[in-house]
Amino acid sequence: MTVNLRQAATLCVALTLCGLLLVPTNFPGLDGDARLTLAVFALATCAWIGTPIDDTYIALGAGLALTATGVISSDTLFGTLGDATVWLLICAFVLAAAVARTGLAGRAAAFLVSGARSVRQLTHLTTAALVVTAFAVPATSGRAALALPVFLALAKVLSDRKRLVVMLALLFPTVILLSAVATLIGAGAHLITVSVLWEATGDRIGFTQWLLLGLPLAVASSHLAAEIVLLTTTRRADRRGPVRITADQIQEHSEQPVTGPLSSAEARCALLLGTVVTLWCSEPLHQVPPAVVALIGAVVAASPALGTVRLKDALKTVPWALLLFMAATMAMGVALADSGAAKWLVSGLPVAVPPWLFLAVVILLSTAAHLILQSRSARSSVLVPLVVAAAIGAGVNPVAAALASTAAAGFCHTLPASAKPVTLFSELPDTPTYTPRDLLRLSAVLAPATAALVLLFALSVWPLLGVPVLDP
Repeated sequence: MTVNLRQAATLCVALTLCGLLLVPTNFPGLDGDARLTLAVFALATCAWIGTPIDDTYIALGAGLALTATGVISSDTLFGTLGDATVWLLICAFVLAAAVARTGLAGRAAAFLVSGARSVRQLTHLTTAALVVTAFAVPATSGRAALALPVFLALAKVLSDRKRLVVMLALLFPTVILLSAVATLIGAGAHLITVSVLWEATGDRIGFTQWLLLGLPLAVASSHLAAEIVLLTTTRRADRRGPVRITADQIQEHSEQPVTGPLSSAEARCALLLGTVVTLWCSEPLHQVPPAVVALIGAVVAASPALGTVRLKDALKTVPWALLLFMAATMAMGVALADSGAAKWLVSGLPVAVPPWLFLAVVILLSTAAHLILQSRSARSSVLVPLVVAAAIGAGVNPVAAALASTAAAGFCHTLPASAKPVTLFSELPDTPTYTPRDLLRLSAVLAPATAALVLLFALSVWPLLGVPVLDP
């Protein structure tokens, strides 16, 4: 009944907005294309919020409606699928499939956590290992799936200390979600943000610049969250006892070897991944686009002689629905910017506010948006075009505002259904895990802490790295 009421209310809101937009005398200053864009945008947003219809289906329908009505051209709609960022993500998933096939992730995790001698060391070493996976596996759901076997092995080793297992169950998805901001391929929302900025302002954020801005925030927020998870989930007595986890203990619960010399396949994959990441990070030196580097890596990873995975098997791991969703929402962003709809939406907002207050409001709204829109990509599709338009009007650097919004939207821990990694680690048979109450207790502390940290970076750290607060 509650779901039906929510759907009915959402439908009423959408139809009301569309009805108001269809009356020519309403909203003077809006031309036909802008009205159509806002109507489609409102319908899509309400459908994302209040219906169980697949997000990708809604986005494709919205893109098709904008094309059929002439707001955007068919070349714009289909051209988004050929965007370099889409190819970057496809090739990154092929590389991730090669890494997963070899078991390198398990070796790295065993190497790190076996050095822990206390609960706090175990917590922060696990956090460091999870942050590193952002370079190897794109998208948070893929990283969660890769990390799950490692967690289950740790849970078996620590089976006599239930509260520590619950703490780790909460730590894994928390760090996976917050550390995604480290790299451009960390989440599909990042690619949407880059596309919106390019279309609206002509500023393109490359892999290296995103890494420079996002990695420090990812490390700081992840370790801050680790400490908060530790303090809110365990008692002092739980943290006082020593911890000794050996690689042999982890091996007992792992199907792939985590010790011993690297196999030839593991060595080749490690060398390939290291080379690709190095080339990504050194883009300003060699000027080879990240998508081209990723494509070369993917071809090598799937090659008969040097590869560790067959191409057809690797392509099965690519989330094609996510890519279609991204392409369609990129087209929606183009329509919002080119039609003037985004500029009109924010034209009535008070812009004579201090830059810090503007960014604080953006971060607050982006942090809370997961309570309404569960899809991280959908949140960026809705928020970033409006944030960019509002920032330009307020004299705030749109790059800083868009990055702050995207980083803040990485918080989605309040409910088990708020994000796929949170859902995955909350449903583990025969393994102690967290409850919705644990999530609420964590969110009450973590939400304001991460929002304040993003604001600190936007005001103090990013200007030192070339992204000023004010629009240059």
